[in-house]
Amino acid sequence: MIKLSDDERRLLIDLAKETRRRAYAPYSNYPVGAVLRTRSGRIFTGCNVENAAYPASMCAERTAIFKAISEGERDFDVIAVVTPNGGTPCGSCRQVMAEFGLDTLVLVADADGRLVLETTVAALLPGAFTPKDLKK
Repeated sequence: MIKLSDDERRLLIDLAKETRRRAYAPYSNYPVGAVLRTRSGRIFTGCNVENAAYPASMCAERTAIFKAISEGERDFDVIAVVTPNGGTPCGSCRQVMAEFGLDTLVLVADADGRLVLETTVAALLPGAFTPKDLKK
């Protein structure tokens, strides 16, 4: 698991907290911000974007991941997520994170930026179904 300095941890959480302000969450009123750092050091942000047709909505974590993928990045080391109450990523986000690395560090903070959980994708999704499961 990657080791972060206190300054790195604070910077990622603060950026996720700032990104959370751009969320479009008129239905759930649960704005979420995420910041993904790649192993190459690039940063990608994401916020949740809801839609009146609920299945068309997108979570902050997947927004950040899809942005990174669309820019050619696939190796992630840490994702920071800020939610109103320190809620953890949903199952869909956990599965997408697992696709790109079970050892990715996950920081979860509340709306005030207080770190409530530091874990890995593997710990969030035990028994994850990953690309290796498709190999014969």
